[in-house]
Amino acid sequence: MGWDPSKIGSKEFLILSTHGGIRAADGTPIALGYHTGHWEVGLLMEAAAAELKAAGAIPFAAYCTDPCDGRTQGTAGMFDSLAYRNDASTVFRRLIRSLPTRKGVLGVATCDKGLPAMMMALAAMHDLPCVLVPGGVTLLADEGEDAGRIQTIGARFAHGQISIEQASELGCRACASPGGGCQFLGTAATAQVVGEALGMSLGHSALAPSGHAIWLDMARRSARALMAMEAGGVTMRDILTDASIHNAMVTHAAFGGSTNLILHLPAIAHAAGLRRPTAEDWARINRMVPRIVDALPNGPRHHPTIQVFLAGGVPEAMLHLRRAGLLETKARTVSGVTLGEVLDEWESSERRAKLRAVLKERDGVDPDDVILAPGEASRRGLTSTVCFPHGNLAPEGSVIKSTSIDPSVVGADGVYRKTGPAKIFLSEPEAIRAIKDGRIKAGDVLVLMCRGPMGAGMEETYQLTSALRYLPFGREVAIVTDARFSGVSTGACIGHVSPEALAGGPIGKLRDGDMIEIIVDRVGLEGAVNLVGPTGVEEGTRILASRELRSDLARDRAMPDDSRIWAALQDVSGGTWGGAVYDADAILEVIAAGKRALKSATCD
Repeated sequence: MGWDPSKIGSKEFLILSTHGGIRAADGTPIALGYHTGHWEVGLLMEAAAAELKAAGAIPFAAYCTDPCDGRTQGTAGMFDSLAYRNDASTVFRRLIRSLPTRKGVLGVATCDKGLPAMMMALAAMHDLPCVLVPGGVTLLADEGEDAGRIQTIGARFAHGQISIEQASELGCRACASPGGGCQFLGTAATAQVVGEALGMSLGHSALAPSGHAIWLDMARRSARALMAMEAGGVTMRDILTDASIHNAMVTHAAFGGSTNLILHLPAIAHAAGLRRPTAEDWARINRMVPRIVDALPNGPRHHPTIQVFLAGGVPEAMLHLRRAGLLETKARTVSGVTLGEVLDEWESSERRAKLRAVLKERDGVDPDDVILAPGEASRRGLTSTVCFPHGNLAPEGSVIKSTSIDPSVVGADGVYRKTGPAKIFLSEPEAIRAIKDGRIKAGDVLVLMCRGPMGAGMEETYQLTSALRYLPFGREVAIVTDARFSGVSTGACIGHVSPEALAGGPIGKLRDGDMIEIIVDRVGLEGAVNLVGPTGVEEGTRILASRELRSDLARDRAMPDDSRIWAALQDVSGGTWGGAVYDADAILEVIAAGKRALKSATCD
């Protein structure tokens, strides 16, 4: 293994990673990885390990690779997607505990579940120094589509918008570099932003361009920061606090980030032993924080994530947020200083000036058009990120990325209003077929049920949202589901409808042709999703109360037992609104109560 007996007394540091695939020394693929995000993070590990070794430390390395949501969309593989996050976090924690001599942990990760899993694992190491190294982003192709739009070639081909030759060509041109997360502000990129805002990563590390010198330098600097934390006795308990959770939520709102972080940030807070943010907390933050980042997929100009990085990334956006008095600047960071000191250093740094100049000179893009001052963002029509509609179909709430509703279907007062007939589907493939076959028309409300945690592991339904986004009539169609959406999803798409159909939620009482009313105020961030009768919402509520649940409600037959167990455990731990976590005390309490009930029934 290369052990040097003379180094036995050296400090040991563990590098954890979501690395996947096998490559030769010259970069030639030997075995493919599931996705680009984990393909080259091994280079980050090498750079960090070399830095640790040069300082006299002993680096260890361990891996737990992650799946690709883009690869599993519309398949049974998606039933494992969200459940995987908890499993991977458990594996990472077990790997950390299994090296009892480690002095600190460096977590290298990117992409939709691997990165949140790593953040949860590091957050749980209350008494250890830990640093998160985000895996960066893939560059945008010079002649091609981004990795979000490319996933719609099937629907566009079915509707005659592109030929099979065009689809084949486009599919080979989506990525300009072989590593990093997607080029849009989806779940992977948003999780990087949130990790930096939490103080878990170095300043200006989120969204770094994969494969470039500045990307590798981030790994080396992170290794040095980890050793400095260990020398100074700084641990994750010092970094992750209620103040850092607040800063992450504020920054998420300013970026217009993925709604999936509404699942992941509470899970990180839970792992850190902190109060989990609620839907009310998210709503409050989004009402007071303006969106100031213009990025894919929200727009209006749709800058790729690399341009957000060059414009200044997280610290640049935070400068605006600090001026507005929205940040807790005394929160500590893994950089060894407070957030306020990180921002002071950034504001006057040579790095900031150079990168913003590169963006302007090379791409012809003004950095202040990517990350805007709040007043200018408002003048350009950038609206706040998320809204939480309630109503007789979502008595416990739902989520919509209101900023991504097409402006052409929003009223002059900033309110989206729609009433249309329900088209009911019990599986995503069935709904996709209906779109391809032309059975979904402008004005319809596509309702997808039995896809929450109990029915399908709360699968992502990006195939639906992306297909409608790039079809001409798609802006005139709304989606209502108990599933969740991809971080790049856009449109009038209401997810997380609670309770889910299989938990007795009223969404499970809908019939084809029922009239659904949706109201989303993108300014006031209030909304409602209701079944309406001929005389309005009250009659719709009476209809729901008198109806039985549909007789065809059922979990997907392909739902694996692993994910069924995950669904049950997270349900008694606070459910999806609580981050879909495992709360050991709550789970054990329910099991104990169940044992007592069974014993009592047996005695009777």
